[in-house]
Amino acid sequence: PDSGASTPYAFGGWGGAATATPTDYDAVRSELKSMMDNPSWDDGSIAPILLRLAWHSSGTYDAATNTGGSNGAGMRFQTEAADPENAGLEVARAFLEPVKSKFPSVSYSDLWILAAYVGLEHTGGPIIPFSPGRVDHLDETYWEKMWYGRLPAAEKYCCPHLDDHNVGSSLDSDGKVKGWEGLCTHVRNEVFYRMGFDDREIVALLCGGHVYGRCHPNFSGYAGPWVEHPTRFSNEYAADMIEDEWTLVGHGDAWLDGMGAAELRPAPGKRQFVNKVPGKVDDDEPNQMMLLSDMILAWDPSFRSYLEVYAEDEEKLKYDFGVAFKRLTELGCGF
Repeated sequence: PDSGASTPYAFGGWGGAATATPTDYDAVRSELKSMMDNPSWDDGSIAPILLRLAWHSSGTYDAATNTGGSNGAGMRFQTEAADPENAGLEVARAFLEPVKSKFPSVSYSDLWILAAYVGLEHTGGPIIPFSPGRVDHLDETYWEKMWYGRLPAAEKYCCPHLDDHNVGSSLDSDGKVKGWEGLCTHVRNEVFYRMGFDDREIVALLCGGHVYGRCHPNFSGYAGPWVEHPTRFSNEYAADMIEDEWTLVGHGDAWLDGMGAAELRPAPGKRQFVNKVPGKVDDDEPNQMMLLSDMILAWDPSFRSYLEVYAEDEEKLKYDFGVAFKRLTELGCGF
């Protein structure tokens, strides 16, 4: 087993219950690593969508009832898969089916988490030792104690908008979306505090997670990548959120098309921030976006204090994200 002990970004160790049939996790890891670079998917890598699969599988945990979390792989069943926040993750699950077929003794629960760990390592992120022992749900009876709304929603409690051509009317005098405090409460209290995380861990998880991948209008309704290089670990998300100029847009903001940024127009009814300004063309500026639920890290004083640290210190982000992500993916597992 690869304990990761030779790296300063290795956390914890092996644990968990033994499987009935021994699994060669080194072989599983090698198989996963061989498939990470994939020119047929976003930006040539499936690591970001595998990270999202692990995150959403784990992010359902509720500490008060000890339900949810990565143990069980409930997204294989219709009810959990139908959560709007899980749209598009059938792609990630399909990518992993050949690995499951080749190594049938590994549980889906373990496979999804190990795939994310390998993806992080392959893209320069923290090396997180894998603890096996998760057991898949046999059917959907587990959902009797579950509910929708455990995963973060990008615009929850923010003021609604009716005109996709004038989303700027939903901004306050400080340039923040009206009702952002409610969204902040949702992300902080209803999602992350519910799992047992504090503000530093929240910021680390978002800064480390959203440096990867992009949003798809046909999945979440949002559009574009968070950062210029969405297939490698960095602190670019934190730094750009603070340093760049961000404009709130909706589907009707056709001015983006003329700037070569049509990919940043969200689906009708959705709002997001983009690093573009009407009439200000910068050919060297890549197309990037931020969700409303991202921007609260810059707007909330407590969150911002940690955001500023990570914007300046990529090594600290790498360490803190690794620790927090390992914990996230082991909640409810009994490790």
